[in-house]
Amino acid sequence: MFHVKHFDVIIVGGGHAGADAAHAAARLGAETALVTLRASDLGVMSCNPAIGGLGKGHLVREIDALDGLMGRVADVAGIQFRLLNRKKGPAVQGPRAQADRKLYREAMTAAISRTTNLQVIEGEVSSLIIKNGEVEGITLGDGSAIYASAVVLTTGTFLRGTIHIGDKSYPGGRMGAERSQQLADQLAALDLPLGRLKTGTPPRLDGRTINWEGLEIQSGDDEPALFSFMSTAPTARQVPCGITHTNPRTHEIINANLSRSAMYGGHIEGVGPRYCPSIEDKVVRFATKHSHQIFLEPEGLDDPTVYPNGISTSLPEDVQEAYVRSIVGLENVKIIQPGYAIEYDYIDPRSLHASLELRDLPGLFLAGQINGTTGYEEAAAQGLVAGLNAAARALDRPEMIFARSESYIGVMLDDLVTQGVAEPYRMFTSRAEFRLSLRADNADQRLTPRGIELGCVGEDRKRLFGEKLEALTKARDGLEAVTLTSRRLAAAGFRVNADGPKRSGFEALSLPEASFARVREVEPSLARPAKGIAEQIERDALYSTYIARQEKDVAAMQRDERETIPADFVYSELQGLSNELRAKLIATQPATLGQAARIGGMTPAALSLILARLRRDQKRKAS
Repeated sequence: MFHVKHFDVIIVGGGHAGADAAHAAARLGAETALVTLRASDLGVMSCNPAIGGLGKGHLVREIDALDGLMGRVADVAGIQFRLLNRKKGPAVQGPRAQADRKLYREAMTAAISRTTNLQVIEGEVSSLIIKNGEVEGITLGDGSAIYASAVVLTTGTFLRGTIHIGDKSYPGGRMGAERSQQLADQLAALDLPLGRLKTGTPPRLDGRTINWEGLEIQSGDDEPALFSFMSTAPTARQVPCGITHTNPRTHEIINANLSRSAMYGGHIEGVGPRYCPSIEDKVVRFATKHSHQIFLEPEGLDDPTVYPNGISTSLPEDVQEAYVRSIVGLENVKIIQPGYAIEYDYIDPRSLHASLELRDLPGLFLAGQINGTTGYEEAAAQGLVAGLNAAARALDRPEMIFARSESYIGVMLDDLVTQGVAEPYRMFTSRAEFRLSLRADNADQRLTPRGIELGCVGEDRKRLFGEKLEALTKARDGLEAVTLTSRRLAAAGFRVNADGPKRSGFEALSLPEASFARVREVEPSLARPAKGIAEQIERDALYSTYIARQEKDVAAMQRDERETIPADFVYSELQGLSNELRAKLIATQPATLGQAARIGGMTPAALSLILARLRRDQKRKAS
């Protein structure tokens, strides 16, 4: 039967991008529909059973700081927590957690069901409703129409998804799920800039058939670093992971069968992620390396399935069994599900505004792998941004743009819309030029005030953040009010020249090997803050000098970002630009001079030409 429904925002897809997009739109006050093939698949972890990591953990903390879902759900489902790069500085440390797949799915489903203004609708989206060049809704496979002011596509790997195992291939969005063909055909007919990418997954193993004796065991941290600023402790039982390695025999089997791999056999045209290569890629690209590490990650507390992180593959099933059983500890292992590669359509993200709305199709927002990214965390962060901006469009509010100087979210979005992708995009700390200030530990200080201003932060988080901010301010003010001589500090064991200058307590805290407790030993009048507050102040002090220098670079970037480039700016008439740069500028349509500066191959001379034309046009309009 044909039905017509009306919402403010429609989210298509219930994966990591879709869940956070729907939650974001709804908590901003938009009446939101989340359309998914199966409501039971909300929050499904279709690849590795883990959240976070280097760069990725920063994104999860930022999602949480804006009151998103991923961090809180990961804390509920986490069965092993580790802070990566613990021996390095806080700026490059990243929280990571192994997750119980079932607990994660259940926690995400529960969180979505509790969300006001949000309705989950089961169905397959067959097409977009487009009128007068704008998207106004969707139609479902049963003929039902759902109208809205904005639609967010979070289709993951489902757009013309094709699964490859050796020389066999068949349509699928992931193992056991049908792909989206009709919607993909419509997007292609709209002449959108489509491309093909691929990702892969390893075979799943039966942990009961692994010989764990003699394998290295990796436990979680004694003091878990959780994702959410609202969480206090893990709730699930904690378990260890195992570690094993490939060996020359493993590589010999793989090399002998490369021609049977879907990738090396010429069955796949899409480009895979360079930083998460298949085992075939590792063996070929690192031919002189005789061993590769494999993490044996449990998929759940009551699930015997083990995810062997590090051996993604598209080799035939018989070859997978042979090379897996050549690995120490896996000699008699049973493969529950073979590894496979999946190839899918994506849309060139240079066709997007920084709000993640398509420039040429207003009302349509894109988030996740459809934008050429890889990873749960990148998807959820985009979902949050797309959901907020879709709601802003529906509710007639200003769009919400995240700057690369304030967040990893901003770094990712700016990279996507200015650089595009040549391979699946993955977040790293090295992508952020201001990473000393964009730390995982201070994500709430950077973004929660903005979330409160936007109206997407709930009362509980607002109250807890207010209490934390008050405690941080009190502790810092106390340190700033104290003056310590270098002689006193040197006598207490600080590495300073005894004849050096006086310092405030906060400046003393930035000295090598300083801590709040050591500064209090020098000045006992200082109040003792809670442990978490003391640690945060220590991190802030550690980077304070560097951040003060960095603020000049931030200010320069912000000046360029304020220099807007009109949408009707005509690059073809700009004399002096190379044909290559002119083509890139026309394709990207940068919104600001800052975005133009970050286009690959951009030169100072070309920027000067653009700025001169902008100044001339501004004078002409003013006269």
